[in-house]
Amino acid sequence: MSDEDFYIFVEDFVDFLNGLEACIVKMRMQIEKLVGSEARHKWNPDKIKWEKAEGWKGSYERSEDVNNPEFKAMLKDLAQHGGKQTKDGHYY
Repeated sequence: MSDEDFYIFVEDFVDFLNGLEACIVKMRMQIEKLVGSEARHKWNPDKIKWEKAEGWKGSYERSEDVNNPEFKAMLKDLAQHGGKQTKDGHYY
């Protein structure tokens, strides 16, 4: 394989990946329309075991309930919101 053939292959492969990425984005949009964002990350903070703690800004609650599916859903939701979120009047 010559250098020219290799560069043509790489360009074609990058075009393929760009097309694939566009399809993935479009499919995620379709899933969002069908399922909705609320259904995807529903979690109930009352089902998570919280512990009171004190920090330099005051008291707060934290959880290490890592095996709880509600906790895992909360972490996924927080990750999609940059690690911060307000839900039902509470800041997470």
